[in-house]
Amino acid sequence: MTKAAIIGAGIGGIATSIRLALKGYEVTVFEASHTFGGKMQEFWLGKYRFDAGPSLFTLPHLVDELFALAGRTPSDYFRYTRLDPITHYFWPDGSQVKAYADPARFAAEASRQLGVPEKAVLEALARSERLYKGTADTFLHKSLHRLDTYLSADVLKAMGCLPDLGLTTTMHQANASQFNDARFVQLLDRFATYNGSDPYQAPGTLNIIPHLEHGIGAFYPEGGIYSIAASLVKLAEELGVVFRYNEPVDQILTAGTSITGIATSLGKYNADVVVSNMDIVPTYRRLLPQHKAPEQTLQQPRSSSALIFYWGIRREFPQLHVHNIFFSGDYKAEFEHIFKYKSISPDPTVYINITSKADSADAPAGSENWFVMVNVPHNQGQDWQQLTLETRQAVLRKLEKMLGTDIEELIEEEQVLDPLLLEARTSSYAGALYGSSSNNRMAAFLRHPNFSNKLKGLYFCGGSVHPGGGIPLCLLSAKIVGELAPAANRVKTPKHA
Repeated sequence: MTKAAIIGAGIGGIATSIRLALKGYEVTVFEASHTFGGKMQEFWLGKYRFDAGPSLFTLPHLVDELFALAGRTPSDYFRYTRLDPITHYFWPDGSQVKAYADPARFAAEASRQLGVPEKAVLEALARSERLYKGTADTFLHKSLHRLDTYLSADVLKAMGCLPDLGLTTTMHQANASQFNDARFVQLLDRFATYNGSDPYQAPGTLNIIPHLEHGIGAFYPEGGIYSIAASLVKLAEELGVVFRYNEPVDQILTAGTSITGIATSLGKYNADVVVSNMDIVPTYRRLLPQHKAPEQTLQQPRSSSALIFYWGIRREFPQLHVHNIFFSGDYKAEFEHIFKYKSISPDPTVYINITSKADSADAPAGSENWFVMVNVPHNQGQDWQQLTLETRQAVLRKLEKMLGTDIEELIEEEQVLDPLLLEARTSSYAGALYGSSSNNRMAAFLRHPNFSNKLKGLYFCGGSVHPGGGIPLCLLSAKIVGELAPAANRVKTPKHA
């Protein structure tokens, strides 16, 4: 039996384990912590349930696809509903916009609340859709580091989009050239945070991202984001995948230019294929110290991180939805604080995710579970204790003003996650959520490939490698690895539950 060892039970590692098991591999996943999920954890504070990490779910078909490949009915394992509205936006001047799932309704709302022409909104969404459909098959679904990718018919579609891709302009410049209203430009610019980037530096190419929400949709999975990982682990185990928890990998073993397996404190394990779902920097620094690392790739600027306050709020706010954003008054200054000054703006944009809006069991009756997040720089030795204290007060001041209520007195449960804890718990180098940033027009090509061109049998998945961070891209990284890995010598018949 051809063996595969996967390092890390994050969503990328879990999805890769399924794909390799279906390809005939005997798969073992080694996880340093006591459970699966990586950043995709859940926990309770008293009677409040929280998803610890990712909060937005798009491209659900990428999850469904894994069940379908295994001959299962996706809804037997995993269910979700489309959100409407997707996000409720608030500005300091008192204006608000509900981003409805239907593009025409969203355009009408933006026109009514902000005075933005409906036609211009619909044209922007249509452009985002056209560019996404023209480029996704090449830039997201395939390796950008193999010649055969550029010899496929999909490249012709991508080439046809080049004039409108915004490679020579920033995301902000592209949006500001289309809309005069600074608030709507800010709404579009915020999609740069999907991969931890700065809209004032990142290329206009990132304007394909709005299509994920406004074209395909944003969804809420029954049981929360954690249920994605839980359902896929159930499938993986049915396919014979073995998960070894509390067993961190100490080294990737090699012989010459080939992979031979991995080593943990409990012993050595032979493997024909090794897939690292760990952040690419510690993968090389810790697990491959005997091999020269790709320094230029590892030293790329890192993405932003997050400071998250998990609050059990003993009151309901009917005006809020599952996803809510309270914008800063000066977006450019906010991103300068993150990427230039390595600090946090005194007036940060605040994102609040409230899953109890979709599942009342996540909070006691008459209460809500608030996941309150601020985009912050990755860790570079800042005083996070002081920054957290200052930012907490800034967030409370903003919410008190914009919601007209003293929020602090309503907090009955609280926990905090900062970049230091994020790195310690998930091995995300410097606490960067998405590996390297996309503040460069060539960023997509500079991310580490999904395979090693130095060591045969070594592959990479997860948010720090191509195509990037976030649930959908991690799932696509698994798809790429599944296609790149050679067929197993002997196909194993998967066992059903």
